[in-house]
Amino acid sequence: MGETELNIDPERIDGSARLDAIVAQAAGVSRAAAAAWIAEGRVSVDGRVAAKSARPRAGARVVVRVPAPTSFTEEHMIDLPVLYEDEDLIVIDKPVGVAAHPSPGWTGPTVSGQLVAQGVSISTSGASERQGIVHRLDVGTSGAMAVAKSERAYSGLKQAFHDRTPTKVYHAVVQGLPEPLKGTIDAPIGRHPGASWRFAVVEDGRHAVTHYEVLEAFGRASLVEVHLETGRTHQIRVHFSALHHALVGDQQYGADPKVAAELGLTRQWLHAYRLGFDHPVRGGRVEVEAPYPNDLVSSLELLRG
Repeated sequence: MGETELNIDPERIDGSARLDAIVAQAAGVSRAAAAAWIAEGRVSVDGRVAAKSARPRAGARVVVRVPAPTSFTEEHMIDLPVLYEDEDLIVIDKPVGVAAHPSPGWTGPTVSGQLVAQGVSISTSGASERQGIVHRLDVGTSGAMAVAKSERAYSGLKQAFHDRTPTKVYHAVVQGLPEPLKGTIDAPIGRHPGASWRFAVVEDGRHAVTHYEVLEAFGRASLVEVHLETGRTHQIRVHFSALHHALVGDQQYGADPKVAAELGLTRQWLHAYRLGFDHPVRGGRVEVEAPYPNDLVSSLELLRG
């Protein structure tokens, strides 16, 4: 269950490249993985199985039966609430603890895998492990996330997120009270010089801009609304950490574990609250809001109390 079919654009085949190279590039996998698929009979050229060293003629029809991105067990089955869906795309409310797609070392549930397991057909475009994924949320971040179901939606949404045209609004609870109460953080982000698994504000990093406004102040913490102008990995977490107002619960970026414990949090307080974009096929605007999950609601109640 979950196998998908990838039809490689004939215009990408000019008669000079080996079959394993063609499959690897089109599917976004390693040459070894492409060769394994060919050996398993998952690749056909003009309707026939071919060797990995074969050089398909220009314009040949190459079809790849891509295996399901991951396997599923009962303990990995997690309900993905649907905020919007049509024949071209779906917007889900991603729970915490679910990765956007499979990655090395991750054995938990994924958005792409779970949708397939729930019978949702998603786009086969993109790398095999990221099919249909047009933008990502961290495992520890909940909220609105769009996934392409059709190839035309994938192309349009991928370009839109690349061009930064969608509206992405996050809510976060940060330690202390940011000053000013409304402002912009414009600071480049790159790999942390002392820990490659973290990110930091660094002089030679990539351009990153975060706009924020304090919605509620509780003394030891504040609820802020965040608008992203760019979409760097861990951007919100890194930028507020650099201001010495780390997200509550985000010990990776300097949060006080005592505050999280007092609020019953086991992850950073960060939620993709609102997502808006122009529909890539039908036109018109798609706007969704994802309600706070129970753990974030409970922590807010404790802060307000």
